[in-house]
Amino acid sequence: MIYLPFLGALALATGNILEKIVLKRRKINIKLYQTASFLAITLTMLPFIFFFWKMNTQALEIGNILIFSLVIIFSLIANMFVFYSMKWEKITNLEPAKILEPLFIILLAIIFSFLVSPELYERNLRVIIPALIAGVALIFSHIKGHHLSFNKYFIAAIFGSFFFALELVTSRLILDFYSPITFYFIRCSSILLISLVAFSSNFKKLSSKVRLEIMATGIIWVIYRLIVYYGYLNIGIIFTTLMIMLGPIFIYAFAYIFLKEELRWRNITAAIIIVCSVLYATLA
Repeated sequence: MIYLPFLGALALATGNILEKIVLKRRKINIKLYQTASFLAITLTMLPFIFFFWKMNTQALEIGNILIFSLVIIFSLIANMFVFYSMKWEKITNLEPAKILEPLFIILLAIIFSFLVSPELYERNLRVIIPALIAGVALIFSHIKGHHLSFNKYFIAAIFGSFFFALELVTSRLILDFYSPITFYFIRCSSILLISLVAFSSNFKKLSSKVRLEIMATGIIWVIYRLIVYYGYLNIGIIFTTLMIMLGPIFIYAFAYIFLKEELRWRNITAAIIIVCSVLYATLA
């Protein structure tokens, strides 16, 4: 189980590269892509939901229903901010804002450990300190001072990262009452229904090739989120997040191989720091 987030990091990198290819090279409308991607995610889980469905009676308590409603609301807000920023700003310019999500998760988990439950959220300094170091290194590797512009789209992307982190940390409060696939299915199918109503997307505009690419991306995101949820339940939020931060290392490699993007010394330095942080937290 301790090495499962390593596969999650690989899935994160693969999903990001596939998403960039669809959004950048296929020039798909963001609203249509969002609806299609959630449809792909929902369809991917549909055959398995009959075998792995699990929802305890505690999940139906008013308080826990309200928490799940908050998770969906936070997800919607995050997607709205990300959609707004991606519509008007280049994806590459938003990377420093998107990369804040792991650090937000760690900081929120620490806060929740004092406000809610130390059992659900870690306080182990041998994990917290290397996770914070890796998070800062990751952000440092994506900041280019002379290119960084704190316009309203960049700020929207920061809010998107924050609300995605808030969604994940809040999810831990009720994850025990569901199987990870049940939780993710309800979350994504709810967002799909809202997206269908809000955007009235026409899937006929998508070519067969783009549909297959979106389906592949949806499968990857299902694998990624299920690994994250299993990690949260079994090895903790902060340690899982630290392991998932290996993802950008794969992203650097995949971007260099498949997208012909140049590797900078900051990327290499951050990769070394993240690997050392993961090894310290794993072996300490």
